[in-house]
Amino acid sequence: MNVVQKIIKTCDRINEWIGSFIVAPAVFLFILIIFSNVIMRYVFNTSFVFMAELEWHVFAFIFLMGAGFTLLHDGHVRVDIFYSGMNRKKQAYINCFGVILFLLPSCYLVLTTSIPWVINSYQVGEMSINPGGIPARFLLKAVLPVGYFLMLIQGISLFLKSLFIILGNPLDTSDSCEKEQC
Repeated sequence: MNVVQKIIKTCDRINEWIGSFIVAPAVFLFILIIFSNVIMRYVFNTSFVFMAELEWHVFAFIFLMGAGFTLLHDGHVRVDIFYSGMNRKKQAYINCFGVILFLLPSCYLVLTTSIPWVINSYQVGEMSINPGGIPARFLLKAVLPVGYFLMLIQGISLFLKSLFIILGNPLDTSDSCEKEQC
């Protein structure tokens, strides 16, 4: 069981660190980019393709890199009218089935298809087709498998935590990153 606790804590700490020290500053950067685009558009009556593309690149980065962090903090959308009224053991069953039936297969599918796609994009030096656009589009594409990998490891952590709840032996790993400094 000690090995399982280490796996859970490692997965949780990785996503806590990514969310706190990479995604959170990226959100601030995203706000600055949007603010700059609005000022340029409405005050100076101009815009740049690079800034517009940068806006959606940073948004995609936040979304993909923050998915595991969101799962760690139970922030993903679900049908809470049923889930929130269930006891902890029933919620654990829902989490286990959700991870096995939906999360693991979707992560596997995205990882196996996106990695060759990223490699190809890098090999051809893919860049924006728009004049003045972002020169290295393959960097954004590389975030796709990384983000899904982070969500995959957090799904494994959630599955293990839920499994121990079902077995009647909940591990003391919940909020491990909130109790300790990750």
